[in-house]
Amino acid sequence: MAARREDILEALKGVALPGGGDLVSADMVRALGVEPSGAVRFVIEAPNADMARSLEGVRVAAEGAVSQVAGVTSAAAVLTAHGPAEKGPPPQMKVGRHPTPQQGGPARLEGIDRIVAVASGKGGVGKSTVASNLAVALAREGRRVGLLDADIYGPSQPRMMGTTKRPSSEDGERIDPLHAHGVTLMSIGNMMKEDEALVWRGPMLMGALQQLMTQVNWGRLDILVVDLPPGTGDVQLTLCQRYQLTGAIVVSTPQDVALLDARRAIDMFGKLKTPVLGLIENMSTYVCPQCGHEAHLFGHGGVEAEARKIDVPFLGALPLELETRLAGDSGTPVAAGSGKAANAYAELARRLIGGGMG
Repeated sequence: MAARREDILEALKGVALPGGGDLVSADMVRALGVEPSGAVRFVIEAPNADMARSLEGVRVAAEGAVSQVAGVTSAAAVLTAHGPAEKGPPPQMKVGRHPTPQQGGPARLEGIDRIVAVASGKGGVGKSTVASNLAVALAREGRRVGLLDADIYGPSQPRMMGTTKRPSSEDGERIDPLHAHGVTLMSIGNMMKEDEALVWRGPMLMGALQQLMTQVNWGRLDILVVDLPPGTGDVQLTLCQRYQLTGAIVVSTPQDVALLDARRAIDMFGKLKTPVLGLIENMSTYVCPQCGHEAHLFGHGGVEAEARKIDVPFLGALPLELETRLAGDSGTPVAAGSGKAANAYAELARRLIGGGMG
């Protein structure tokens, strides 16, 4: 029998709040989702950060109550806050305030030697394609590799890596990741329908990112590749502030418009004191499969010139060709096969390993 939404809400009415009342009467339950498999996910949204910090026991109790509902196979709750903390000095109404790092500084994830973020200043430059193929290429070089899809609004790794099934959880607390092409994989896209939109506030995004980073059974990894969303937003800030990153790789196409946005991404990492490990020029050349003519549809060499200008490594130029697109759509990254495109990613992986980053 499938779990019913009304039964879940009834169970949550039995979870008392410290100051009286319950989660439902206080209107603190958000984004309640019930999957056909019986997996239930929801958000507990507190009025402010101070109250949220005191509700960890309530979150655990809520997951326990929901897990007892008929038809529920697992329950996972994210704790977040709608507004700022009530304690401390009044907020300064200054646009563009610097974010405040978490207490104690960025944390290291146990069992993971290196965390490398793959970023871009804008969408459409092939960042996610680079992230998935780089992860596979590193795994083929004998590394223990994880791939975290942190592009929460637009998760594409499940399709690119061919992992459509949902991850499991034995205790309803920690998530067992998926595995494909020698890579340990986790994406919020594996926990929702493929065409389902996430309409979330910033705090809910941060709660989801924290779960994906810390509540997944990653095991021992030589490197965790994090596929960031494009731009310079909440996910990038939180990742750099909360976790010890080895560094970031910035992907761009050669044309000036893309490079403008790539420079902003590089500047963001500089302000967050996250090393830029290098730049990649994607869609650098196009070779006609019929006649072999080479064309530079988006220009050529702009990313390499930018790398020299800012004195960071140029990690390589990747071609624009049909094979990579077809491989990604089919769920088997081109780096898992052979040929010129696979060799380009293998060379990129070896370059990172040779630099001590893989």
